[in-house]
Amino acid sequence: MALGRRESRKQENLWIATQDLPKAVSHPFYSKLNEILAKHGFDQYIEEMTARFYAPKNGRPSLPPGNYFRLLFIGYFEGNASERGIAWRVADSLGLRHFLGFSLTDNTPDHSTMSKIRRRIDLETHNEIFSFVLQILAREKILVGKSIGIDATTLEANAAMRGIVRRDTGRNLPGVSHRTCQGIWN
Repeated sequence: MALGRRESRKQENLWIATQDLPKAVSHPFYSKLNEILAKHGFDQYIEEMTARFYAPKNGRPSLPPGNYFRLLFIGYFEGNASERGIAWRVADSLGLRHFLGFSLTDNTPDHSTMSKIRRRIDLETHNEIFSFVLQILAREKILVGKSIGIDATTLEANAAMRGIVRRDTGRNLPGVSHRTCQGIWN
């Protein structure tokens, strides 16, 4: 195989027909999740559960609550706890756009939209909705288990408590050796 070289690109066409844009092959996991959620009326259930947090007619329509919770799922499944990070990931991924129902030309939600909705919907409703999703996944045999395990491994870090020494007095904490490190406290 020959070495490929990056060539300078010529000017792209100014207009591209929508049907000529690349189609995303959605991630199989997210496709299956959307299929299961649709089968169990997820979006309708979410809209009913969150209706009390929205004004009936004031202002412009917000991000659908089902999409807000899908964004949270993306953050969870992809190990991203940052609303800004989730928003960037969705804007950059054709598969995640498909999961949320956005076309290539649609604007994806901004992190501030997620923050506003998160503050609007109370914790109890979030818990109810996540419990509903867990029940769906258990019924569909996607989530299977009889017990919960907790990893309670204790590991001692280099900056363990026994090495903390007060700077002002030079004394270590009661019952703590000051051999490991010097003067962390102010």
